[in-house]
Amino acid sequence: MFTGIITGVGRIVAVHALGSSSTHGKRLTMECPPAYLDDVGLGDSIALNGACMTVTTLDPAQRQFTVDISAESLDKTAGLTQMGSINLEKALRAHDRLGGHIVSGHVDGIGTVQYFEQVGESWELRVLAPLMLAKYLAYKGSITINGVSLTVNRIQDSASGCEMSINLIPHTVENTALGTLKAGSQVNLEIDLIARYVERMLSADPQHTRPAAI
Repeated sequence: MFTGIITGVGRIVAVHALGSSSTHGKRLTMECPPAYLDDVGLGDSIALNGACMTVTTLDPAQRQFTVDISAESLDKTAGLTQMGSINLEKALRAHDRLGGHIVSGHVDGIGTVQYFEQVGESWELRVLAPLMLAKYLAYKGSITINGVSLTVNRIQDSASGCEMSINLIPHTVENTALGTLKAGSQVNLEIDLIARYVERMLSADPQHTRPAAI
């Protein structure tokens, strides 16, 4: 589990194919900020732009680690094979503060940036989410964009999807990789976990989901 509070901005410095066909995944080499890997071990979970991945090799001296990403994961995410900056978050520990919201690290869909411009001291980010995610987005609700826990300020439904508007303070732009976004960029979206369960409870047939009496 994660919180959507980015713990470091890294860089994808190498991408290697794990095979020659489209069914093979990729191996990514990540470069991290100084001391970022001091408390990381093999097999630990780190979210890359919001997608939970497993550390497969470590090289603290070079500040690097690798992850292997399956073809299925690559098909359902964006920006994980492009060289450049990427948001990193280590898995939540039981005693950590929940500074953002509960995040699973499982990408629900890919959104497209429609607008990203500075407004006053802050930045306005508008992202078009797929139509299937529209019912999970709400005014002042939570959304994870490229691993960052954010608050939805406005939503507008259309035939092509749901456009959400988000305000980014300077600290967020300066301390995450969101500052590299531009109109047309694709981003990983994860809906609020509570909204997912509420939708299931409301849609499920109670006759088939009620526990059997003992």
